[in-house]
Amino acid sequence: MKKALPVIIALVLIVIIGGIAFGGKLIDKYSYSKELADLDEYYGVTNGAALDSDGNLAIVLQDEMIKEQAAVRDGVVYFDQDLVRDYFNDTFYVDTGEQKLLFTTATDTKTALFGEKGYYDSEGVHQTEYVVCYAADDKVYIAAEYARKFANFSYERFDRHLQLYTEWGIATKYTIGKDTQLRVQGGIKSPILRELTAGEKVELVEEMGNWSKVKTSDSMIGYVENKRLTNLDTEVETPVTDYVQEEYTSISMEGRVNLGWHAIGGVGGNDTLADMVKEGKGINVIAPTWFSLKDSDGELFRSYASAKYVEKAHGYGLKVWGVWDDFNYRLDNQTQVDSYGILSSTTRRQGMAQNMVDTAMELGLDGINIDFEELTDEARPHFNQFLRELSVLCRKNGLVLSVDDKVPLNSLNSQRFDIQGLVVDYVIMMGYDEHWGGCQEAGSVASIEFVTGGLDRILEHVPAKKVINALPFYTRLWKTEGTAVTDTAIPVRNVEECLSNYGKTLEMAEWDDTLCQNYIEWQGDNTLYQMWIEDTESLRVKLNAMGARNIGGVAVWRLGFGTKAAWELAAAYAGTN
Repeated sequence: MKKALPVIIALVLIVIIGGIAFGGKLIDKYSYSKELADLDEYYGVTNGAALDSDGNLAIVLQDEMIKEQAAVRDGVVYFDQDLVRDYFNDTFYVDTGEQKLLFTTATDTKTALFGEKGYYDSEGVHQTEYVVCYAADDKVYIAAEYARKFANFSYERFDRHLQLYTEWGIATKYTIGKDTQLRVQGGIKSPILRELTAGEKVELVEEMGNWSKVKTSDSMIGYVENKRLTNLDTEVETPVTDYVQEEYTSISMEGRVNLGWHAIGGVGGNDTLADMVKEGKGINVIAPTWFSLKDSDGELFRSYASAKYVEKAHGYGLKVWGVWDDFNYRLDNQTQVDSYGILSSTTRRQGMAQNMVDTAMELGLDGINIDFEELTDEARPHFNQFLRELSVLCRKNGLVLSVDDKVPLNSLNSQRFDIQGLVVDYVIMMGYDEHWGGCQEAGSVASIEFVTGGLDRILEHVPAKKVINALPFYTRLWKTEGTAVTDTAIPVRNVEECLSNYGKTLEMAEWDDTLCQNYIEWQGDNTLYQMWIEDTESLRVKLNAMGARNIGGVAVWRLGFGTKAAWELAAAYAGTN
């Protein structure tokens, strides 16, 4: 027995030690971690609570921390331009070359200079207690307080982060029933963000089985055990409604527009007005192609304008919308025109807009028609700002502003029909050039799906009463010889003559139910000839589709190309016959 006693004692000690070790593991497994989270790391900032003047703040947008951050400079909160555009208002325009920040409303443009306190508009200079905007690290930063002048949002600053609200609704709130911790993740081993005291209220972000994601009164987002949540309640959030967008007024024709473009290639072309009016019976707007962008420094536009023409057109009962384009001068003179350089410079762009309006007023024009067809995607944002600025001047002077657009092939385009629909009076879709001159692919100028698809995409953003569809009073004769494809534009009035020259007639063409056009082809001299014909049948289908969408009018490219029957169809649609 005496010999066995040491063995027994040893075994007992082993059991005790093992039990202690096992118990320690159990305690470690089921005990709550006291590890504190690194808040600088959690929020992705470097100076944390030490922030007193310059630095960055994480942003909690609604109930989620987003990747973007706010900047703090001299104690003032700033957002970079991209954040302002994406979350508040995309109307701000930055000119980095001239170091200006612009915001154009329905009646004015507010301009702030980088690094300056204050901004100016047509009423004069308005001082602010903070620098409105500044540039740093290839970004432009806008003071939060200045941005709030043009957007409804609220923000509250904390040590390392900013709470930002752009939407308001009903918040679900819980009361903390017993002192506990807010943790980075759900689980007792997750690091602690901060202590929660009994009676404190938290907002429910996401409820789960044992833990829930909540936001505290100081906008810290983390997880707390469900057993600590009591007294479910809801709270109606009060929205910020300080900013009210100015109303954009528009000038509308009485009834539908029936516009005919008058192609004028020189001052002598003005003498053809009487003949054009006689042909285009029923039009109520004539648009002479007088002005073409020429230079960025000297004389901006080549002009064939005539005040006498305007006076005569008014005598015929017509409104006159002068056309300004960005391509005819280039084509006529085989020279490059730097439209991007003009549009991206605030001084040149605003000077161009003022030049247009001054010219229109001197001539007695009723409207301005912008036909900039050679814009790159890079130039588009500057063009959109140009339309905003030009619309302010046109509105003040009672001028109708219309803009010509190519048919949008998808909804993801840079044409920004939402902006156009807001600021201009009429958006004209040039419902043609599905296959254009020199495109090396034979096909229809304007099939019905091409036209209706484009209209429907525009109508997603533009009120129907502001939309005009332009009809092609021309077709193309395509010639394919081997791999070479050439084409010739044929006015509608000359189609029969063209076919007759090849020994063909309109009766030989067959109606294509899909394209809604008469189609004819033939072989000759090792050449395939093809024509998708625009005639009264195809035009009637387009006009019926326009009527079904109740759009604001019809335009025609161009005067001099039509037949009596074609013009009568357009007039019947517009109610001007």
